[in-house]
Amino acid sequence: MVDHIGLNVQDLAASIRFYEAALAPLGHELGSHDDTCAGLGPKGAPALWLYAARSAQGVQGPGMHIAFRAPDHQAVDAFYQAGLKAGAKDNGGPGPRPDYSPTYYAAFLIDPDGNNVEAVCP
Repeated sequence: MVDHIGLNVQDLAASIRFYEAALAPLGHELGSHDDTCAGLGPKGAPALWLYAARSAQGVQGPGMHIAFRAPDHQAVDAFYQAGLKAGAKDNGGPGPRPDYSPTYYAAFLIDPDGNNVEAVCP
């Protein structure tokens, strides 16, 4: 059901240290990371993403991010249309995301509480 989750954190470096140590015994490791985010999970397949909650200018980031796995592109499209009709706000229409991976197809919505909700067919 869940493909990946993103959490906003106040201290990215401290959170990386914690999650890297706590998840290592479970077989998970630090994957990609930069100054704004880090992905942890099985080797080559990060499923927990940590995001710096505040920028250098002190701007609060968006709420939590959760991505639901979809069986195909049509399901991603249907998720997006149904969500808009139910009152969500557009945060990126259905389509390929080649910057994520060559086959990544997703749509993004902002739910009524400000959370970034995604449907993805990886």
